[in-house]
Order: sequence, then C-alpha cells, then structure tokens
Amino acid sequence: MGVDISQILHPRKISLSALSGKAVAIDAFNSLYQFLSIIRLPDGTPLRNRDGEVTSHLSGLFYRCINFIEAGMKPVFVFDGEPPALKEETIRQRSEARTEAEQAWKDALAAGEIRQAWTKATRASRLTGMMIEDSKRLLKYMGVPSVQAPSEGEAQAAYMVEAGQADAAASQDFDSMLFGCPRLIRNLAISGKRRIPKTNRFTQVEPEEILLSDLLGSLEITREQLVDMGIMIGTDYNPGIRGIGPKKAHKIIKKYGSIDAAVGERAIDPVESLEELRTIFLEPSVSMHEEFSWKDIDRGAVISFMCDRNGFSVDRIASTLDRVSKREQAAGLSTLDKWCQN
Repeated sequence: MGVDISQILHPRKISLSALSGKAVAIDAFNSLYQFLSIIRLPDGTPLRNRDGEVTSHLSGLFYRCINFIEAGMKPVFVFDGEPPALKEETIRQRSEARTEAEQAWKDALAAGEIRQAWTKATRASRLTGMMIEDSKRLLKYMGVPSVQAPSEGEAQAAYMVEAGQADAAASQDFDSMLFGCPRLIRNLAISGKRRIPKTNRFTQVEPEEILLSDLLGSLEITREQLVDMGIMIGTDYNPGIRGIGPKKAHKIIKKYGSIDAAVGERAIDPVESLEELRTIFLEPSVSMHEEFSWKDIDRGAVISFMCDRNGFSVDRIASTLDRVSKREQAAGLSTLDKWCQN
C-alpha cells in the first residue's frame, strides 16, 4: 500500500503514446498483484492450468506487455528482493488480511453470494515464488528485461530513473517519491471507468504523471522533509503518528522543519527507529550496475509456455502475436528495431 500522500499531489494526465520510445521501470510485484486480484472468473476463482497452478498473473502480464510493445514503450520490470526488517509487521498484517479474505470468499461461495464472493476473492491474492519465476520466464520470452532488486523494487526503480537507466518509474504506490524517483507514472495502461469500492459509483481513471521536482516545489520542502512527512503519515515500515495526515504533516514540517525539531518542541510524540526509517528511503539498498536490453519476441517459446505449459488458447495467443508482427511488418520494423530506433 505504501504512504498515502494523494491529498497533496497534483498529477498531470498522460497518454500511453506519450511514453513511446521511453524506458519505464515497472514495479513488478505491484503489477502482478493487480493481475492476481482482478483476473478471475465471476465467482472469484483465479485462472489455473491443468496442474491447478494459478495463471491469472501470466495472462495479465502477457497482454500488458503486448500493449506496451504496440505503444512503442520500453518496459523493464523490477522485482522486489529482501524487504527491510521494519516491514515485517506490515507483511504479517497483510498475510492475515489475505487469510481472512480467503475464508470470507469460501463462505460467500457456500452461501451462493457470487458477487460478494468475487469481491472477497480479490483481496485474497498471494504471490508465490513459482509465480515470480514464471513471470520472469515469460518476460524473457517476450524480449522484455527484468531486474532483480536487492531489496525494495520501488527503490531500485527510483534509482534507475535517477541514474538515467530509465525515463520513468511506474507504480500505484507513492513510496517511489520518498525513494527519490524523479518521474512517477500511475495507472499505467489503465484507462476508463473504475468502480469505487463498496459503492455503485464510478470514477474516471487515466494514466497520470507526477514529477518529484514539481511536488517538492509546490510544497516548498526538500526531499528529506518529504521523507519526514511520510514517516509521520505512516509507511510500510512504521504506523505513523495518530491523527496526522498529509496536510497536517506538511504544516508541521513547514513550522518546525523536521521531526526532530517538532519532537523537541513537544508538538508531536517521538518516532521509534527514526534514523533507520530515514535510511530506508534516503539510502536504500539498490544495485547500481544492472545491465539489461530489449529483444525480439520468441514466438515459439511464448506459445509453448503460455499454451502447452499453462493451457491458454493457442488461437488467442497466436493471433495476438500475429497482430504485433503484422503491424511491425507494415512499418518495416521488428520489435527490437522499434525499441532500438527510439
């Protein structure tokens, strides 16, 4: 989930076509959890292959990559590594919530409440080691590079943008900004109406861009102060200070300059593990020498993996690959040519 600073952001709408030729470091876990959550049968059952293994994430990843390739975007998926020790409590809480949601899903199915069952099932998604390895394998066959972060994927993606290895990072979470990401894209490849949870109302959703320089400039703060704001609000690594949201955190930072100063004036309670929290965001564990490149789609390998191994329709997968190939032939370019040209 990450820190919630949406109230103080002013994102700009952006089209997928505007990212043509741009390298975008994508939060892999964030994307895979989205696919696992929403790609389900009407009763909430995830897609599975003949061995009973969940394949919803592979369907989402395949078609998402196809959309990116057709748009001329250069995606690179960044996978999480070992989480910081301070994230253990958040991970435990999320695991418990998924277990409760899974039981609620089963109860709803038993009661014949299909719509309720689907809603509960979306909150019960789990990402396993096998799913991660299969996702990396599919990306390889599609010519899309992946990067294994030593710790948090968002931190690695932020570093890649800052170092010029990518033009932007893509994630639904705002932690990327605390990690120092110069340019964040949210709602990537999402456009249209989305139902507001627990209501029958819908909201328009479009890709949006957030620039760190604009955010800091509008708030008139430094990145270090933004991190202090995030810590007061609450992150994946600490619960935050009760009663403090984005706007109040901003007021405190503008008045006192830092958490330390605010604590010294008894404006807020002390924050446990403050320096360790700051270090997570300001000096994250990242790999500085990752090398990656984009390649042509290996059609045979994709069909073998998706259809023979995981039971997806040969006609659908092949026709989708044919569509990409025909467009490239009409333009006189291969996928690799398109990527190298931009």
